[in-house]
Amino acid sequence: MNEKIIPIVIPSYEPDERLILLIEKIRKSFSGIIIIVDDGSGEKYKHLFDIVHKLDCTILTHAVNLGKGRALKNAFNFVLHYYPEAIGVITADSDGQHTWEDIQRCMDALYNAPERLILGCRKFLNRDIPWKSRFGNELTRKVCGFLCNVKVSDTQTGLRGIPKQFMEKLMNVPGERFEFETNMLIETQGIVKIDEIPIQTIYDSKENHKTHFDPIRDSIKIYRIFGRIFTRYIISSLSSSVLDLLLFVWFCNLFHSEKGMLHIGVSTVMARIFSAVYNYLINYKFVFASKKRIKVSSGKYFVLVFFQMIASALLVMWGVKVLPFISEVMVKMMIDTILFFISYKIQRSFIF
Repeated sequence: MNEKIIPIVIPSYEPDERLILLIEKIRKSFSGIIIIVDDGSGEKYKHLFDIVHKLDCTILTHAVNLGKGRALKNAFNFVLHYYPEAIGVITADSDGQHTWEDIQRCMDALYNAPERLILGCRKFLNRDIPWKSRFGNELTRKVCGFLCNVKVSDTQTGLRGIPKQFMEKLMNVPGERFEFETNMLIETQGIVKIDEIPIQTIYDSKENHKTHFDPIRDSIKIYRIFGRIFTRYIISSLSSSVLDLLLFVWFCNLFHSEKGMLHIGVSTVMARIFSAVYNYLINYKFVFASKKRIKVSSGKYFVLVFFQMIASALLVMWGVKVLPFISEVMVKMMIDTILFFISYKIQRSFIF
């Protein structure tokens, strides 16, 4: 391409002739580095890797199948060690879903913006695309956007341009199989910006299309990532509520007076201040692993807490008025549940 090196990395497990066809097309225009990772395909597929090796490709071989995530990380390590001058890599799949033209477009995008993560994103509008793929991508896209604040149109694309500095960080990111690509997107927060490049959406017939993505096992691993993030938020909120209640009781006993009810108001405010500080610190470190300045994020957080408290009070009063047949406790539970999700979205998007 030019003096800037961008190797192409293709993880492959039990490939077919489409891997050879892809390499042949690439080699008609590209004389640079191509690294194929044989992810434990075995002797049955050795002849295919021998063919692509003759097409001037470097073959990295796993003795057993370790998963796409491990294959990518091993290829990253190889590039970082043997080609330290590389500005990044392009990753592509070996099952015929990525064309050389689209690979080249992503390579050009990485060359022009070597500090950004490039995603070759498919459009899931064609009715020939399996409904499971359309539904799975749409659901994952929305969940990833809400829980992780990563808004991309194709969360599972394997065609990516990964800059060198981000590649170095990804070496320690968890995920050995397909979930690694989801973790990669989450890891971009506060580190690297994402550019999307529209690419062709290619699917063979159901009889011919071969994928090693297990819709149950691998989907569980991917959604476990999302569940773990939101579970942390739930734990943080529940523990803060318990702390708030315990502190309220303790302050009431400490400031109790027979002359009036002032101690209740004082205890409420003091308990809320301490529990809010605790909640902020847990969310900053544990839930969102924020990299923003504490002075900035804490200011925004306590403004949110204030307005959330006011909103809860006003909405509960309104709810009790328009829904007189529902108890005050039930109305408060419904309102606070809605505010709970809204607060998560605001914290994820604007505070942490």
